[in-house]
Formats: sequence, structure tokens, C-alpha cells
Amino acid sequence: MANEANPCPCDIGDRLDYGSLGQEVQIEHINGYVVKPTTTSEKAIIVIQDIYGWKLPNTRYMADMLASNGYILFFGKEPWSASHDWSKFQEWLEDKKATNIKKEVDATIKFLKDKCGAKQIGVVGFCWGGIATHYIALQYPEIKAGVSVYGIIRLMDDKYDLKSPTLETSLSALSIVQVNSLQARLKEECKVDYQVKIFPGQSHGFVHRKRQDINSEDKHHIQEARRDMLNWFNKYM
Repeated sequence: MANEANPCPCDIGDRLDYGSLGQEVQIEHINGYVVKPTTTSEKAIIVIQDIYGWKLPNTRYMADMLASNGYILFFGKEPWSASHDWSKFQEWLEDKKATNIKKEVDATIKFLKDKCGAKQIGVVGFCWGGIATHYIALQYPEIKAGVSVYGIIRLMDDKYDLKSPTLETSLSALSIVQVNSLQARLKEECKVDYQVKIFPGQSHGFVHRKRQDINSEDKHHIQEARRDMLNWFNKYM
């Protein structure tokens, strides 16, 4: 989760020089990317991108990495560019709220079931997509597991009764008060498994927008967070 006081600390970080293993598809009103595992699978994971869009090589790398768990598809709207005027970001974001994606989620689930034969579906999201993941876990009991990677979860009354087991990957930048409040509310209201995990010293975007070959401590946290994500899906799917 990002720090709520700074709701979009989204420096693009390290843009990977990476191609992709999957293909671009058109699903109803949305564009997307799908990659299939090397063996037949009835499992699928929806990967929801950050604000930089579904074509960012870093996010495609994460989708390809997860392909061993099943079909992957992630969707998006118009991406934000790092060269844009950040003073206009909130205006740009106004019609792209991560909590207003039911139409896209329904279309994606239908595609995965009808076209890919998926019978178990999970979801992982980064930043903007992390917020979306949390809200999907609140509204879609059919989702087997969710992983919200640095998504902002505002402390409000109706956002803790998760319907799907959810891993919330957080940062040391999030205050202890916020973390404790979140955990207390989840403990009180959530009836499924959940975990909130903090990675000390890491910056926003570290799981998918930071290179591993620069700092050994960063590499350790990056790999640990990615293992946690895979283990969570393997546990529930």
C-alpha cells in the first residue's frame, strides 16, 4: 500500500528492456494481454496494471512470470505518461477510479471462463491495480485469491469484509498507526484469510519497477515479495 497522505508516489522507476511471451487481445470494450502456460490449466490470474498501463514491459514480465499458474490477462484504460504534467494527475484520474471497474472485471472473468476454460481465478494488482484488487476481493466471492501490491486502502467503514483471501503487500513508508488500524479492522470484520506484510526500506513500485542487479538488499526484498505472491496463489488455487 502507498502512503495515503501521498496517494500517488508513482515514479516509473526502472523500465525493463523486456519483450513478452503472450499476445494482445480485444475483449469487448477493452484491450488486454493474455499469456498461456506451457501445460493445460484451469487456473487463471488477472493482472491489473499500475497507472503506466498494460503495455509497460515490467508488468508484462510479471504476467509472464505468473504464467506457470495459469492463463493471465490484465486490462487497462488510457495509461499515464511519466512525461505528463503531474499537477493534472488528479484530473486525469477522475474517470479512471480503481473502484469503478466492474464492467472490465466482468468482461475479463467471462473471457477467462468462456475462451480459456478457467475454473479458478485469482487477481493481483500493482499500485492503482492494488486498489482495484482489494475492491475485487470485497465484491467477488468467486475470486479464489487476491494480492494487492502497494495499493492505497483508505480506512473507511465498508472496506474490510473481504470475500477472497487477500495478501496486502505494504511499505515501511506506511505509518505504524495506519498498519495497526488496518489489521485491527480486518481482524474484526474479515472472515477469510488475509495478511498485511511490510517491506522495510523499499520504495513504491519495488516489486515490479525496480531492477534487482543494483542493490543486494533490494534484490532480497523483490524476490521475497514475488515468492510471497506465488505462494499465496499456490495456497488458494
